[in-house]
Amino acid sequence: MPSNARSNRNPLTSKLTTVQRFAYLLPLFAWASFACGQPSGEYAAGQAPDEGQALVDRALANELKAAKETSHPMRYQLRKTSPRLTTTKEIYETKDGEIARLLEVNDQPLSAEDEEKEQTRLNDLLADPGKQRHRKQAEDTDAGRALMILRELPNAFLYQFAGSTDGPQGKLERFTFRPNPNYSPPNLETEVLTQMTGEISIDPTRGRVTHLEGHLQQDVDVLWGVVGRLNKGGWIAIDQADIGDGQWHLVRFQMQMSGRVFWKTRIYDTTEVESKFVPLSAGTSYQKAIEMTREDPK
Repeated sequence: MPSNARSNRNPLTSKLTTVQRFAYLLPLFAWASFACGQPSGEYAAGQAPDEGQALVDRALANELKAAKETSHPMRYQLRKTSPRLTTTKEIYETKDGEIARLLEVNDQPLSAEDEEKEQTRLNDLLADPGKQRHRKQAEDTDAGRALMILRELPNAFLYQFAGSTDGPQGKLERFTFRPNPNYSPPNLETEVLTQMTGEISIDPTRGRVTHLEGHLQQDVDVLWGVVGRLNKGGWIAIDQADIGDGQWHLVRFQMQMSGRVFWKTRIYDTTEVESKFVPLSAGTSYQKAIEMTREDPK
């Protein structure tokens, strides 16, 4: 598989927090999930304050704050797996947007030909800064859309407490959520919030979301069915964790969906695992990141 055919990735697949990634996907996917356990209470924004609602509100506020944070960029490895292809990349979060360096295909080092193509791709980015600016502009536009939807989450759903469970870093509180019938979406993109249910896990000590999961229980049209349709039965799961020094990052993303995009049937079966995090300077440029890929690509 030629490296330049697989070395670019959506810039939103790493820097976004779990909830921001969820918000980014909302215009594309209407979710529904099974509720685990017996809920012991239901909370919605605007109801009488209680511990459950306060925890949900605090966690979502923290995710919104984190989604705006850009002063803690990371370098890390991304392993992306699908039925036909597995790639491992080194990702650099820079002030100019992300840079990806392909390391392996199907768990094998790049061939000499693919390595040459990868270097040519990086050279092209260095020679034409406009390409990176365009990518960064697209990243900022999509992130802004995600933030808009993220701000709606506290009011868009009713939350039910679904019990406590043990997580890697301590106790987690689980909630299921469903559409709030009193919520009035302000635009077309937030309209999809009225069609979803799901499950969210929160670290009550740190006030952060650790897991979001949803299952699609009915076919959903994308942009009135003109662009496509997603089929009943698809699901998505997203996890984030403290990767050190109080910095949170996505660590796992999994999606299984099928549907139609224009006139083609598509199957989305993807798992992404992010690991080996190393802090970068907040002022790192994309040119410097490319230089770093060549100094120590692994």
